[in-house]
Amino acid sequence: MKGEVNVKDLGIGAILRAVRVRAGLSQEELADRLNYSQSDISKFETGAKEPTVTTFLRWLRETNAHEVMVAYFCGLDGLTIMQTILSMTGMG
Repeated sequence: MKGEVNVKDLGIGAILRAVRVRAGLSQEELADRLNYSQSDISKFETGAKEPTVTTFLRWLRETNAHEVMVAYFCGLDGLTIMQTILSMTGMG
């Protein structure tokens, strides 16, 4: 239903997408920086493909999302991280 939050949508893929969008990068631009295809970036963001730890860290570095890395590795849940990102962009 419209307006409902799918728990899967709050996983790592949603976090990766949010930080990419916040950084103002298209999937193609980020793919180029990470040496992946646009299709791979899409799969990471939808949860169809799991990024390696190295890819995750490079993604956060390229999107200047160091605070997300700290929050994720300190055990904050996806919902809390997403609320923080959205509030920082003025969308929350």
